[in-house]
Amino acid sequence: MSRRSSILPDKVVFEDFKNQCLATDSWLKKYDSNGMQVWVEVRAVDKGNYVPKVHKIKCKITVKDVPAATMFDVLHDSQYRKTWDPAMHESYDIARLTDNADVGYYSWRCPSPLKNRDVVTLRSWQITDDEYIIINFSVKHPKYPPRSDLVRAVSIQTGYYIKSTGPNSCTFIYLSQADPKGSLPKWVVNKASQVLAPKVMRSVLKAGQEYSVWKRQNSPNYKPWLYPEQSTLPKMDPAELSIQRADSLENVDESSKLDAHEGEDSS
Repeated sequence: MSRRSSILPDKVVFEDFKNQCLATDSWLKKYDSNGMQVWVEVRAVDKGNYVPKVHKIKCKITVKDVPAATMFDVLHDSQYRKTWDPAMHESYDIARLTDNADVGYYSWRCPSPLKNRDVVTLRSWQITDDEYIIINFSVKHPKYPPRSDLVRAVSIQTGYYIKSTGPNSCTFIYLSQADPKGSLPKWVVNKASQVLAPKVMRSVLKAGQEYSVWKRQNSPNYKPWLYPEQSTLPKMDPAELSIQRADSLENVDESSKLDAHEGEDSS
């Protein structure tokens, strides 16, 4: 198998991701309110209060007033994201790999006193009759090495599964396994799972509800994720990329900064 074919997700990868999104076994519900649920994966090694740092989280929203196709567009539209993503610090597309794959950069703000994080990811997507899937994972790009002012996090696998349930409704699922790097204590991981994830999902839903009005005023026909001939990104050979492994990145010890907060969330 060539490097070109090995780094780009194939149909098996998309099918496996979909199955994870729909699975109920080995998932512990952490949040359930107003049509939104959040789960964390329970692995065989979990005992007592032990929470693995590289946890897997899944969020689901029942969307009653936005079509699946619109939610898919929202996730792709980088210009629109600047208007609604509260965590984003910087984000841009780097290059196009194929008609349904690109590589991009994203950095986000972390609550003080943590350092902000960034990732370089390969993103790929697949559309069937009534389903939309987007998946990404971290890659090494020769021109975008880790920066000294940010902690380079690692997306092991992150993505979205959107299933149409009607002309103006859908099921929207976000699933992520990511290593934030650094030395994050349990309360931070818990907070991310139970507080930040629903907050971000509510932002995505609101963005979906407002997208059509915004898009009519901002290049309404420009959707290179659907029409690759519109893309202005430079082409890049996927073979120039390699998978970013978490263990190859330097850990930044932030635990000492957080001792004072340890009691904030001991659940």
